[in-house]
Parts: sequence; structure tokens; C-alpha cells
Amino acid sequence: MASYNYVEVLQKSMLFYEAQRSGRLPENNRLNWRGDSGLEDGKDVGHDLTGGWYDAGDHVKFGLPMAYSAAVLAWTVYEYREAYEEAELLDEILDQIKWATDYFLKAHTGPNEFWAQVGDGNADHAWWGPAEVMPMNRPAFKIDEHCSGTEVAAQTAAALAAGSIIFKETDASYAAKLLTHAKQLYAFADKYRGKYSDCVTNAQPFYNSWSGYVDELIWGGIWLYLATNEETYLNQALKAVEEWPE
Repeated sequence: MASYNYVEVLQKSMLFYEAQRSGRLPENNRLNWRGDSGLEDGKDVGHDLTGGWYDAGDHVKFGLPMAYSAAVLAWTVYEYREAYEEAELLDEILDQIKWATDYFLKAHTGPNEFWAQVGDGNADHAWWGPAEVMPMNRPAFKIDEHCSGTEVAAQTAAALAAGSIIFKETDASYAAKLLTHAKQLYAFADKYRGKYSDCVTNAQPFYNSWSGYVDELIWGGIWLYLATNEETYLNQALKAVEEWPE
């Protein structure tokens, strides 16, 4: 039977997320072929929307899959923190997750306002080149009470709530900040319900919401319950389960 160095596999898998980093890269960046990029993201709407992750081999920052990825990575720390510690990779995974959660905090510019995407998917797919020299405009797309996006708001709430749990031990003030934003985003998602891809229509060819937003309301409610132990969030999640389409 072949033997594998699972610690090395885990370490290498984290490099994928490091390679997707947008914005001004830190001094500890380990990929010498990656440089600063997307430094004017958000300039068109008067906000600093730099940072976050690009989407796989593309250079759009799609909020829905980014939030899902951050939430699942945080889930692994929630479940297997001791394993990360034994592998001496806890600081590294927390650093990767924080790159995303820092961006979500920037993108949440009001209780009922969240910038759900940066970059035009069509323009991005029509140009093949490195992120550092992107020539195309990178418009920002938001959801708010007039143009709702329950999926991305609830999914981001889940990522921030999960983040608040895993950062509480090492940075209590940051964890509290994540939880505050998670609560606001979940309230926004629940109160102003609507398919996010009906608002951010540019996302439709890439990350359309085919199944609707009920699953994100369940997911977000569960993570907020785990982060707060408040039964209100558990009840909201259970209520959403009852709304699941047959």
C-alpha cells in the first residue's frame, strides 16, 4: 500500500487559495509568480473592494462561491482544529481564511448593502492573461433592500459566523466583529428575500441560483446558532427547512 505525507498534501492544498489572492499581497506571500492585482477594485463605486479571492483560473470575484469556500474551510478548523495544530498548519489555514473574511467585511458597506461581485464575467472570460495586468474594467455589483440577494448574504453570514468561532481563541475582538457583520447579513438575507442572480444578472452564466435561497438560509442559521447558542437562529433554520420546495 502506498504511503502519503498527508501534512504535505494539506499544506499544498492551501497554496491553491494563496494563488487566488487578489489585492496587495503581504510580505509572506510564498508564490513569487504572483504580484499585486485588482488594486482599483471598488473605485467605480467609491469603496475599497480590494482583496478576496479570484475564482479558480478566472479573475472575477464571485461572492457566492467565495463565501461558500470560506465557510467550508472554517468548518474544517471547527471540526479538526487539533489536527491542524499537530500538522503545524493552524496559523496558515487561519491566515488563508482571514484573507476572505477581511474582504467580506470591506464588501459589507451597510447593514443592508453588500457588494456581491467584482468584475464582469464575460469580459474576463474573453481575455486570457495574468491578473497583474488586467486591461478590462472591473465593475462592482451590489445587493441591497431594493435589489435583494438572499443566497450571497446568507452564505456570507455563514462564513463570518463560522469565522467568528474559529478566531475567538486567537483574536476575540476580530471574532466579535465577524459575528456582528454575520448577524446583520443574515437579518438582511431573511428580511429582503430574493434570488441574488436576479439582481446580479452578470453572475447568471457562471453561478446562477438554480435551487433558490432556502438552503443558504438554513446554512446561515445553523452557523449563527453555533456561534451564539441563540435558539432564534436555530428556529429560523428549522423554519427554512419547512420552506424547502418539494
